[in-house]
Amino acid sequence: MRHQNGKKKLNLKYSHRIALLRNQLIHFIRYGSLISTKARVKEVQRFADKVVTIAREGNNFNARRRVHALLPYDEAMVIKLFKEVAPRYTERPGGYTRITPLGKRVSDTAMIARLEWV
Repeated sequence: MRHQNGKKKLNLKYSHRIALLRNQLIHFIRYGSLISTKARVKEVQRFADKVVTIAREGNNFNARRRVHALLPYDEAMVIKLFKEVAPRYTERPGGYTRITPLGKRVSDTAMIARLEWV
């Protein structure tokens, strides 16, 4: 049973799903927007909000360590998160991202959406 588990499996194994979310979050931090299927964008949004909430605490050792544990692939994006992204949201209590639906994909009619910073 999947009671009290709101995460989507995205039809992937755990390790592949975590790698996908990490890579898409790194892309989102680097370029400021992400276009993917609606289910993937929703999961990346949850992950991004958690990471920004941790980074909002400031550039101290513990916050840096916690974010680096979630995004171990790209140290430059961790630095960008702490220097550029998180300072914009210090006064905001949550909801750092916005999902914009873009319609259906022609090939398989999957819902496409864009994730962007607020």
